[in-house]
Amino acid sequence: MAHKKGQGSSRNGRDSKPKFLGVKRGDGQQVNAGTILVRQRGTKIRAGKHVGVGRDHTLFALVTGHVKFSKHRDDRSVASVLPLMENIEEEQMIKPAVNA
Repeated sequence: MAHKKGQGSSRNGRDSKPKFLGVKRGDGQQVNAGTILVRQRGTKIRAGKHVGVGRDHTLFALVTGHVKFSKHRDDRSVASVLPLMENIEEEQMIKPAVNA
């Protein structure tokens, strides 16, 4: 007896798991440090100020603040995080103490 189906349907039974790529936090949204902003393949969206890039090109916030997406000259999208005023004041307080 044959071990294979005659119709060929058994050959088509594979599928990959979903990767859940895309923008996770929108423009103007407040985020904490470490929050994932974009999951992507390659650098479709580049990292701007206060944004880190993971091994798989995931963009994440380095500081707490508001997300800002913008276009640059070569028509590339750039994701940045604008820090909250509280964070800027804290950094300014800490810096003089280090220099003294």
